[in-house]
Amino acid sequence: MILQVASLLVRPEGQAAFEAAFAKAERLLPGLPGYLSHELQHSVDRQQHYALLIEWRAVEDCTQGFHGSLPFQRWRDLLQDHLQETPRIEFFQAVPSAARPQPDNTSPRIHP
Repeated sequence: MILQVASLLVRPEGQAAFEAAFAKAERLLPGLPGYLSHELQHSVDRQQHYALLIEWRAVEDCTQGFHGSLPFQRWRDLLQDHLQETPRIEFFQAVPSAARPQPDNTSPRIHP
């Protein structure tokens, strides 16, 4: 499992409009090849800052699958006017730990 972390900076005073647009955009994710789950977090320190966390089976499910798809074009159309700058994207992989078993990627979790 890969965790995509997108750091999003929303235009000043644009949080409500962004969240309304995101509610439409997030409906495009379930059903995409390799998509497992997602969650949007709002910063308690900076009102314009959000973190979007998306779990994928592999990096390529995002970079080659989603980014080259029609749903991505719609996603971008819905959200880009609400963002102050291009999102900063990073991909993370869990570090194995004896205290935490490795996740089972066979049953996807979906956060509506």
